[in-house]
Amino acid sequence: MSGFFKSSVGRKIAMALSAFFLMFFLILHLAVNITSLFSDDLFNELSHFMGTNPLVQFALQPVLVFGVIFHFVLGFILEIKNKKANGVAYAKNNGAANSSWMSRNMIFSGAAILAFIVLHFIDFWIPEINHKYIAALPEDPVRYFHELQEKFVPLWRVAFYVVAFVFLGLHLAHGFTSAFQSMGVTAGRKKALQNFGKIYSIIIPLGFIIVALFHHFNH
Repeated sequence: MSGFFKSSVGRKIAMALSAFFLMFFLILHLAVNITSLFSDDLFNELSHFMGTNPLVQFALQPVLVFGVIFHFVLGFILEIKNKKANGVAYAKNNGAANSSWMSRNMIFSGAAILAFIVLHFIDFWIPEINHKYIAALPEDPVRYFHELQEKFVPLWRVAFYVVAFVFLGLHLAHGFTSAFQSMGVTAGRKKALQNFGKIYSIIIPLGFIIVALFHHFNH
């Protein structure tokens, strides 16, 4: 297994698999959040289930946290190794002629998204852990909608979320197709995957932006 991660191909495959996992999670996360736009009861029900189900809490949640850390740490490692491998020639080549701006700056969009994830953990995950396991407060199945709205009252936080999701869209625009390419499944379907990736990279971030703006203006 250590040999797998030492090879560039192995690292790229591991990066792609973690990307698929996180992209699937984004769909589920957005699906739950979207319900808050039209039904606070349904949002509370889904959030209560996710927040109290033992499988989600003690199996899937640790896997998710590990997946996030793994993806970003490996991404930064790959970026550093790529720059070392290319050396000075990398900086002097005509990057725009060979690749997109986004593909050459994934580390910056990744850093912006990582900063957002830290804020998101501070806003939602840490208070949730404190509520259930540290303060050991009694569970209130209808608290989730109010807590979500409360977070989007400050304009600075909404602005930060919007900017972060724009960066997420840019990151996904390149990362979606790149993940499939790393797995070697783009032959004959690269154009279709690129088109689907563009749709995905717009709809997912836009959905989260709509949720943030909706609750800011309707709290």
